[in-house]
Amino acid sequence: MKVRNDWTLAEVEALFALPFMDLMFAAQQVHRRFQVPNSVQISTLLSIKTGACPEDCAYCPQSVRYDTGLKVEELMEVDAVAARARAAKQSGATRFCMGAAYRSPKPNDLRKVIAMIREVKALGLETCATLGMVSAAQAVELKAAGLDYYNHNLDTSAAYYEKIISTRTYQDRLGTLRAVREAGMNVCCGGIVGMGEQPRDRAELLHTLATLAEHPESVPINQLVRVAGTPLADSAALDPFDFVRTIAVARILMPRAHVRLSAGRNDMSDELQALSFMAGANSIFYGEKLLTTGNPDTEHDQRLFQRLKIAAEPLKNAAAA
Repeated sequence: MKVRNDWTLAEVEALFALPFMDLMFAAQQVHRRFQVPNSVQISTLLSIKTGACPEDCAYCPQSVRYDTGLKVEELMEVDAVAARARAAKQSGATRFCMGAAYRSPKPNDLRKVIAMIREVKALGLETCATLGMVSAAQAVELKAAGLDYYNHNLDTSAAYYEKIISTRTYQDRLGTLRAVREAGMNVCCGGIVGMGEQPRDRAELLHTLATLAEHPESVPINQLVRVAGTPLADSAALDPFDFVRTIAVARILMPRAHVRLSAGRNDMSDELQALSFMAGANSIFYGEKLLTTGNPDTEHDQRLFQRLKIAAEPLKNAAAA
């Protein structure tokens, strides 16, 4: 069993086609070979700038093009972000992620975000940011500030992408991933399922990620949160077993990555989350809100971990905190 970057699309589709129990068994074997069993990495995500995004992502309530009732909030102050990071650490988070609704950050805003990164890093937490597209030079600046992870999702397959977004291309997204990797940062990249895509689109998304020269260190699998006012508000719900299949295939294809349960957890039963952990998920976003949509509260998550006898992954740089 080895880490591969040469998966064929046919191989990925064959994994999706396995009987459910066989796929779960295979995924759990890979998980135990490459990951610590019964352990979950905990991240907290804070929206540091909310709304007024010029992009037209069909799933996103932060787009200026859709009337979702979202309150626009300017870029937060550094001290306020640091206070939220301290609270996240006290609640058990080991990584603090900062998300801003940008197409790409402006120089003045980037300087302020860099100050936030330094403050969060000083707390001993891992740092992550999602700020839209970044250039090679911006990626170098973020790395120099101490940013550990940069999140930039591909969202879906290249073929289905144009049905979801028209304001930036798939190649734009891959270009940002390349800039982040070349700057020496870890990559956090996944997608969203339940947007009306076909099973082949989910296979193609994971195939794209698994055949990058280096796999993303974190792979968030988001379940669409249907928000009134967005074009995808009336999308049909995804079969929960198809969601779990996506987790399991991601685990098999990218065995060293943290596979994260991200958006949509608020609508998942404890049983569905447990199946997802069995399939190889070993990371979650923790806290009452995920950018602008609901997320299970920390006490509920802690009770679930206790019931499943799952332990939180320790803070790697705790000695420096």
